Amino acid sequence: MKVYCRPIFLLNLHSKEKELHTSHAAGLSKDCINATLRLPVATSVSLTTQIQPTMKKDYSNRITPEYITSLKSNEIFVFGSNLAGMHGGGAARTARLYFGAVMGNGDGPQGQSYAIPTMQGGVETIRPYVNKFIDYAKTHPELTFLVTPIGCGIAGFTPDEIAPLFEDAVGVENIHLPQSFWEELVY
Repeated sequence: MKVYCRPIFLLNLHSKEKELHTSHAAGLSKDCINATLRLPVATSVSLTTQIQPTMKKDYSNRITPEYITSLKSNEIFVFGSNLAGMHGGGAARTARLYFGAVMGNGDGPQGQSYAIPTMQGGVETIRPYVNKFIDYAKTHPELTFLVTPIGCGIAGFTPDEIAPLFEDAVGVENIHLPQSFWEELVY
């Protein structure tokens, strides 16, 4: 369990010593540390210390919808595929029928979709393709990439196995991930 404290800094200028107090705000965990630092008057205090935030960033606007039946012109459907590009089932079939995925192409952009191979072996064999996808998304900030739960259907992996591959996507604003991936990455 992580504990988040909200430091409150008070500088007492009315005494011969400067006092720097940190304490937790009302309602936060009793595990937060209360401390007083007494410094000689001539000592300067820098408050540039990194402080853990009390609130995590809200990623709710970057969750891929569970069911995607249509796309805006700037949206890309990201799906798990096989290297042979035989898009016969699951999200790959949806990509082929509705979003321009091409039979025989198992990797990269095609139509209004992007294929990430997930059927060629273990999780680590997927990593290079995910990294390639993230790089591609970074070079196309005008597009929004809706990542489906790749590898978690026919390929047989679980979100706790696949989500860590997308750790570098957390800071990429135009990549949306499934709720199950966000739960593994940031919650």
